[in-house]
Amino acid sequence: MNTHSNVVPESSVPAQAAIPAAMSETRPLYWSVRRELWENRSLYFAPGIFAAVYLLGYLTSLIWMPHGMREFWMPHSMSEMPTLAPADQRIELAMPYSHATMLLMLIAFIVGIFYCLDALHGERRDRSVLFWKSLPVSDLTTVLSKASIPLVVLPLIVFAVAVTLHLIMRTLTLAILVVTGVGAATLWNRLPLFQMELVLLYSLAVVVLWHAPVYCWLLLVSGWARRATFLWAVLPPLMLAAAENIAFHTSFLGSLLKDRVFGFAEGAFNLKDANGVAIDPHFIPLAQLAPARFLSSPNVWVGLVVAAIFLAAAVRLRRYREPI
Repeated sequence: MNTHSNVVPESSVPAQAAIPAAMSETRPLYWSVRRELWENRSLYFAPGIFAAVYLLGYLTSLIWMPHGMREFWMPHSMSEMPTLAPADQRIELAMPYSHATMLLMLIAFIVGIFYCLDALHGERRDRSVLFWKSLPVSDLTTVLSKASIPLVVLPLIVFAVAVTLHLIMRTLTLAILVVTGVGAATLWNRLPLFQMELVLLYSLAVVVLWHAPVYCWLLLVSGWARRATFLWAVLPPLMLAAAENIAFHTSFLGSLLKDRVFGFAEGAFNLKDANGVAIDPHFIPLAQLAPARFLSSPNVWVGLVVAAIFLAAAVRLRRYREPI
């Protein structure tokens, strides 16, 4: 006779049940984010295609790089000094990398804008919102999954694409310079790639926090407007700014809108070095980062509070707004 008992000790039941419970809470959000990636392939196709085109152009420019380094960076004799100073050499080497990064961030911003404008409006337009609401996924989870795309997923995609592109560019450049025997050591010593990627990661985090109210406003408009979401998102703020200028001869709202789109760099970076000289944006040393000043800025936290209000309104709109 079998004397072993199949009864599970009571002390282990809560611990074992806690894991599935935690997983069940995050699983709807996880699958909702995956659904957004399945339905919006431009989120990763746009950065990927740009990186491929940029890499092709960079390969073409490598034809002239050995000649340029020999002409401007290498001394023509033992008694001569290089034409460019080490700091200028670093900036020249970093330019192709920084240009790629800036363009990738711009593309991500544009993709994020049009994604947010269509995120809630699209499912109302094709009436698929009726199907998604029939699933056991709350409106809060759905809206948070859509907000996470421009605020989390797109920056991570940009970072991954940028790092991959930078590594390929550096490898190809080193190979060309080693073959031609010109300046490979200069590239290796003058271009701190790891430092550049840290600055990129910091910049992406800054831009996400700064643009959060912009993306959440677009989501709110997407859940409210019946058509022409871009016009509804852009025209009312611009018309209010114009009315303020005409009526009061001030531009407070216009300056606020402009600062919310373009003003992230002033608080996040020390734009001048210790000598008061403006730094070149193509290469930003780690010493010029100012995370404490940025995170202590009231503009950042006010923007995040406004973003939370917009998100709460978008959740309510999705709950009660009918299909178009």
